[in-house]
Amino acid sequence: MAKSKAQSAAVEEFRQRPLFHLAFPVTDLEQTRTFYVDVLGCRVGRESDTWIDFDFFGYQITAHKVDTARAGAHNPVDGHDIPVPHFGLIMGWEDWHRAVDHMNYIGVSFRVAPHIRFQGLPGEQATFFLEDPSGNCLEFKAFREPADIFRAQ
Repeated sequence: MAKSKAQSAAVEEFRQRPLFHLAFPVTDLEQTRTFYVDVLGCRVGRESDTWIDFDFFGYQITAHKVDTARAGAHNPVDGHDIPVPHFGLIMGWEDWHRAVDHMNYIGVSFRVAPHIRFQGLPGEQATFFLEDPSGNCLEFKAFREPADIFRAQ
């Protein structure tokens, strides 16, 4: 891996800001499609018998069918057992609250219930976790102060 220059802004060198892509394992493509389309509202892109691309709020994620999904590790964060690995969205504060209301309305089971983490401290954030049918964990969070997203402690 190349050594980084002090605070280098490599992304600024691109003519167009890159989009994020994530590939992840799933054991059942139809259950996966139902979760990402019906629960999260993602649009399906290209697909085959062994994978599906989803438009995950403007980013491409690809579910790849595997025989068995791997079990993840956990990390204690502010009194909660946080699943690792996970991926997700950083949302606006009000959008996060609307998402919680929607998930409650449709009866989704939370992997980690909605709560406020680091309350009253720099980096205060609202968070919840969902688990897809293959056990992949997704975090949805919002920072009370958006400038804290990359702020060092």
